[in-house]
Amino acid sequence: MSHWIIVPIVLPALTAALLLLCAARPMPLQRWISGTATVALAATCVGLTASLDEAPRVYLLGNWPAPYGIVLVLDRLSALMLTLTAGVALVCLAGAMNGWDAEGPAGKRYFHALFQFQLMGLNGAFLTGDLFNLFVFFEVLLIASYGLLTHGGGAARARAGVHYVVINLTGSALFLVGVALLYGVAGTLNMADLARSVGRLEGEAAVLAEVAGLILLIVFGVKAALFPLYFWLPTAYTAAAAPVAALFALMTKVGVYAILRVFPLIFGDQGTEGGVAAPWLLPAGLITLGLGTLGALAATDFGRLTAYLTLASVGTLLAAVGLFTPQAVASALFYLVHSTLVTAALFLLWERVAAERGFAGDRFQRGPRLGRPLLLSGTYAFLAAAAVGLPPFSGFLGKVMILESARGTGATLAVWSVVLATGLLALFAVARAGSRLFWDLSRESPPGSQAASLAQAAPILSLAAALAGLVALASPFRTFTDRAAQELFDVERYAATVLRHPALPQRGLPSLPSEEAPR
Repeated sequence: MSHWIIVPIVLPALTAALLLLCAARPMPLQRWISGTATVALAATCVGLTASLDEAPRVYLLGNWPAPYGIVLVLDRLSALMLTLTAGVALVCLAGAMNGWDAEGPAGKRYFHALFQFQLMGLNGAFLTGDLFNLFVFFEVLLIASYGLLTHGGGAARARAGVHYVVINLTGSALFLVGVALLYGVAGTLNMADLARSVGRLEGEAAVLAEVAGLILLIVFGVKAALFPLYFWLPTAYTAAAAPVAALFALMTKVGVYAILRVFPLIFGDQGTEGGVAAPWLLPAGLITLGLGTLGALAATDFGRLTAYLTLASVGTLLAAVGLFTPQAVASALFYLVHSTLVTAALFLLWERVAAERGFAGDRFQRGPRLGRPLLLSGTYAFLAAAAVGLPPFSGFLGKVMILESARGTGATLAVWSVVLATGLLALFAVARAGSRLFWDLSRESPPGSQAASLAQAAPILSLAAALAGLVALASPFRTFTDRAAQELFDVERYAATVLRHPALPQRGLPSLPSEEAPR
């Protein structure tokens, strides 16, 4: 049993604890500790992804075999999310080190500790093979993200933080209700064990399991910002500091991941691969896509435009996931990586544009001449074209894959019409924003403007380079997402791998059985 699987959880947890002890220490020390740990985390995640073989890898905490103990499971989907999280986190941390991390009361700096706790929660959610521990890591995410959202203070962040916490605590309460219902009828919360037991339920027990599934869909919909549960996202993301908002590009993907992990695995034998989620997810995703695009058209500043583009990308993702076929899920995973990278880059660019425009900030109004107009406008043009899906960018490839996966299904007309129409409207939105930000300029330079240095622009440019790399490596990456999607729908193999994974023999102690417990 390889202990490397638990490193993405333990490393940020220990780093966060160390950073709490160093809260009163000089900021360079905190930056060095946090940066070194994040680089090590990224290297570990890449190594874990490279070491994958045909079957998922299982780690038994406390050496208790499933379903008696807690398990971590590493397959291609979780490895993809771990690597994406580590990469984006590294870039966001570099952006925060330009000065955002030093905000707050003098003498106590908690940004880096909160940042590491956030990574712990994200990685734990992607690795856990147990529904209750998914809830636990969701709560770690909630606490850390609230601290990051309100970091630096201010009335706008306080208001956004209250709304964010209230909505997510409500979701957490519903999560507990759904988990309790499932445990009551199935007697287990291990996902692999639930995959075998839920399909055998009959009568009232089957109805209660279906109700639990619908409750979990609501909970994950809140995390993913799915219609009609998305109203918290634009305010929260635009109130946060730019590097925090860029990191939050991963937050909605946790909800998408949970839907992908739970419904084909646990509820996939109830008529369709998505079970109780299948009738609801596709229309809700298309509505989210439409409303997110309309919000981008109506946006009056760069930050809100990016927040609504994030919402539109969630709608595109969940519309593809809602088809619940291996081809559609593989396409969704390709688009997931693209949308996370491009929205994170746009949030970081938002900060630099606002700093250079002085009194005009990020508002769509006549502003002063920029210090580095070619760098910022060129980067914006690249990211905007990628975000709306113009060829030959990765957004175009992802959308083509999604449209192709919808062919031959009953939703072909709906998916094609909504995706194509919203893409055209999003193009209008980003073109209007670009013309107001970079063309409608006065001659004088603002007295308080800050021209972006290459070091400050490096995090944005690195994400743009990653998007270009995604295009160059589209074929092998699509092969990877195809295999990840096939693993998701191979429920019996997942269940057998987890439930039959043997515990290490302990000297002087009898081994517990690793097969499924009798009922």
